Amino acid sequence: MERFKNKVVVITGAGSGIGAGSAQRFAKEGASVVLVGRNEEKLNNVAGSLTSGNHLVVSADVGDPDAVDKLAESVLAHYGKVDVLVNNAGVHAQGKLHEASLDDWKKVMSTDLDGVFYCTRAFMPALLKSRGNVVNISSVSGLGGDWGMSIYNAAKGAITNLTRSLALDYGEEGVRVNAICPGFTLTDMTAEMKEDQQLLAKFRDRIPLQRPGEPEDIAAAIAFVASDDAAYITGVNLPVDGGITAANGQPHL
Repeated sequence: MERFKNKVVVITGAGSGIGAGSAQRFAKEGASVVLVGRNEEKLNNVAGSLTSGNHLVVSADVGDPDAVDKLAESVLAHYGKVDVLVNNAGVHAQGKLHEASLDDWKKVMSTDLDGVFYCTRAFMPALLKSRGNVVNISSVSGLGGDWGMSIYNAAKGAITNLTRSLALDYGEEGVRVNAICPGFTLTDMTAEMKEDQQLLAKFRDRIPLQRPGEPEDIAAAIAFVASDDAAYITGVNLPVDGGITAANGQPHL
């Protein structure tokens, strides 16, 4: 299956986790992948794992608008077009709001929310030409609240509604915008949680499919909404969460 043959796909936060899994999925389906992130060594390691193709590694901080503008310029100079933008880069902060620092707020908003804004703004002219699409990586934390994660909830909630608004604004020009909302997924961000068997048991109790997600699970959904198989889907925030959001919040008795 080569749904992305002759397509150029830009993925932020591509050095690990969902971003790396997405890079591998798109490359497997024939895309030329632009791997974007702050850690060039990690990006090169992921790029080295990809199937043959015309891939590009760009070290950039998506929270820096000047860096993002330069990123877009270099990608267009290299390929001449962009077909898919995957806004995946993200960080998180924990703790109650009154205990958080201003740096916590700025760090999360800069990467998780500002990065989506900067990248979408920079690449939209190219996407309008290609009639391409944007896939934002939100979270189930952008659909409902978590205890002790108000800053992360605020950022992901903003992405969720930004996705809807962008779908309205650009649909008539042929650009689709969707978001994937992962549940608990085994990535570098959740590495410590993976080692806590009691915590994992609590999650499994809430997940109908009885397991955390893997990056490959999320990448499959990203590739679907980015493909022509989803040509009539836009403005959707799709939970990919093993069924967590199917529950009404009452305990599993």
